[in-house]
Amino acid sequence: MSALRVLSAGPLSTLQDGGRTGWQRFGVAVSGAMDEAALAVANTLVGNPWHTGAIEMTLAGGTFSVEGEAIRVALAGADMGATLDGAPVATERSFTVAPGARLRFGSARSGARGYLAVSGGFAVRPVFGSVATHLRSGIGGFTGRALADGDLLPLAEPAVTAGDRMTPANFEAPEHERVRVVLGPQQDYFTDEAVATLLAAEYEITAQADRMGYRLAGPPLDHAKGYNLISDAVAAGTIQVPGDRQPILLLADRQTTGGYPKIATVISADLPALGQRRPGDKLRFQAVSLEEAAVARRAYLAWRDGLPNSLVPAGSGLDTEALLGANLISGVTDGAP
Repeated sequence: MSALRVLSAGPLSTLQDGGRTGWQRFGVAVSGAMDEAALAVANTLVGNPWHTGAIEMTLAGGTFSVEGEAIRVALAGADMGATLDGAPVATERSFTVAPGARLRFGSARSGARGYLAVSGGFAVRPVFGSVATHLRSGIGGFTGRALADGDLLPLAEPAVTAGDRMTPANFEAPEHERVRVVLGPQQDYFTDEAVATLLAAEYEITAQADRMGYRLAGPPLDHAKGYNLISDAVAAGTIQVPGDRQPILLLADRQTTGGYPKIATVISADLPALGQRRPGDKLRFQAVSLEEAAVARRAYLAWRDGLPNSLVPAGSGLDTEALLGANLISGVTDGAP
């Protein structure tokens, strides 16, 4: 049986999967990957179901080594300059890590969260059917907490795959220029000017940003009927506005209910891209209808569920990073015999 040793955990690395669905009505947070699309890519590359638990690293990664037998891994999401025993390795392709080899991640060069998937996934006990880590309640993942230096993560039986795979050239996850929202469900708690402001202004993600949500800074959104109401359910993407009139965008580790009025909700198809945003990034919103949101959802699901058929065997296409790292020319000649 193989295991993954955490030599250095990085600032925040947790086990996350597709989320703990079906339990929110009992007060249990959904959690799961902040960027579901990147999780799906990494898992599909190693032959796992898209929702299998993987390591989510935030802003910077850690250093890992393998104990036992060699394992197949894949990386997706933020580019964290990964190296294997000092040699660069590409994201969005699977490769083998031998026992004792060191897989190291640095600071994110782009995006905010990187994902490390292992063939077969991690052999940890699910909680309510999920291995997603919810830090505030201390459930799921590796004993309910973020990974720490020295942890030894047991691995499940490897998935059977035909060989290493990679994403094709010009492969991109679906992303829209503006963050699309459906207005409401408490749009009537805001002035018409507030709704117009939300859709016209630019908002910045503040330093108060984590897996629970992003506090945004921008033009204030005025309430028309106060800012307290009887708590009701919130969803991933809910935008609630407390008394300071600055919006809060709720994400994977959100609470299950909230008592601030909700001016809009980000559509599910646009949530994965939000998981790659970081403090200082700017957001602009665009209102769409429920019908448009449903069309976007179906398109996203078609992309995610079609991933196994969209990947290609590793080495079947031109990979710039691999080519630059290869010693293709051993010498130079002037062409004379």
